[in-house]
Amino acid sequence: MHKPKQDAITSLHDLSATDLLAGYRAKQFSPSEVLEEIIAQVASWEPHIKALYLYDPDGARKVAKASTERWQQSEPTGTLDGVPATIKDNVATKGQPVPLGAASVKLVPAEKDAPPAARLREAGCVIFSKTTMPDYGMLSSGLSSFHPLTRNPWDVSKNPGGSSAGAGAAGAAGYGPLHLGTDIGGSVRLPAAWCGLVALKPSLGRVPIDPPYVGRVAGPMTRTVDDAALMMSVLSRPDRRDGMSLPALEVNWKALEKSPRKLRIGLMLDAGAGQKVEKEVREVVVKAAKAFESGGAVVTEIDGIMTPEILGGLDHFWRARTWDELSKLSQAEREKTLPYIFSWAEAGAKLSGVDVVRGFNTTMAIRAAAAKLFCDVDYVISPVSPVVNFPAEFAAPLNDPAKPFEHICFTVPWNMSENPALSINGGYDKKGFPIGVQIIGRRFDDIGVLGMGKAFEGLRGPQKPWPTPPKK
Repeated sequence: MHKPKQDAITSLHDLSATDLLAGYRAKQFSPSEVLEEIIAQVASWEPHIKALYLYDPDGARKVAKASTERWQQSEPTGTLDGVPATIKDNVATKGQPVPLGAASVKLVPAEKDAPPAARLREAGCVIFSKTTMPDYGMLSSGLSSFHPLTRNPWDVSKNPGGSSAGAGAAGAAGYGPLHLGTDIGGSVRLPAAWCGLVALKPSLGRVPIDPPYVGRVAGPMTRTVDDAALMMSVLSRPDRRDGMSLPALEVNWKALEKSPRKLRIGLMLDAGAGQKVEKEVREVVVKAAKAFESGGAVVTEIDGIMTPEILGGLDHFWRARTWDELSKLSQAEREKTLPYIFSWAEAGAKLSGVDVVRGFNTTMAIRAAAAKLFCDVDYVISPVSPVVNFPAEFAAPLNDPAKPFEHICFTVPWNMSENPALSINGGYDKKGFPIGVQIIGRRFDDIGVLGMGKAFEGLRGPQKPWPTPPKK
């Protein structure tokens, strides 16, 4: 819990959302004071990491002032009243353009908030900025033709990952506690893993989203599991605009206490395709599995459910889908696309209809394999990424448009199978760079996956301090 200013230890910008709300309730500090600390933190970090888009400190000050007045009267308006938050570029916010990270996209103001943005605003969040992403969300990188290059606060020479690149960097840099990302192949989990955060890819449809798509979800990116659950209590509220959304779920998102005792956990160290897992990543994931074992779980090593054929099929499907979007643009507009993305997508024009259908059908093969796997285990522990990190300037760890998805074989299956999956920091490499661990549960067991994450927070041991801004 945050202490009064005179003997404060933790900066306001580093406090969790749960602690901020407790502090507001106790009148220890106000939303306006918290926002000013975040604004100062942004001023220190942003020249180095470039995580934000449409940053609006003055607009946020007005929202925070109104929230401060409500808290002074002990009349908060919603679950997250006064808590600062950012929203990813591709989640529409009323009156603001949605560039999708691409210079080729026309800047047209959105008519209304998309469901996740609407829920956060209704809950009283102080939304002070959007965050960056790569072109069309098709890279696990901070590289974009529209936004400046986003870098990782743990090491600014390294990539924050993507496609929720700015959200990951902002979370690690202390731009407040709550960040909203989206994920269709690993896009909240991968940046969370490389930035030391917690991120939940919910079951498909648990968080209404617009536009919906196969495997596409919105999810929280935070520093703690409790904050991720708090965000989910708001984000999961229904919205009829999403025809793929699930029925409203009556669940206590605060009830995260879960014992691993007697749970059957599968340890997946080989995805079945893609890049080989680096030694330090493997060691962190094995250590996490042993921690659960020490808590009474029964851990068994299992095979991955991906194959090179499935990965190739997904690649074909997504190339064709992206080329369809690019083909609708003028030649001049297409030429503004990031060259890596254009080179990758252009090959989609040469695929036959049968090739694309076969590619799409791999999503059903993944779904079948996941269902079979979870007949025998309750949860799966795996790496999030096979690599510790990669250069900030790269589009992906291999940086090869002919092999764009070799690093997502631990994350993408759960988008296609619709299972909830959590990324949580498991440890660090020899240089102190964070390494993520993934916890996957059965479809619709979002609260159970969060509970396993909460249990792991108690099992994993102390964490390193968050990075501080480079000295001027």
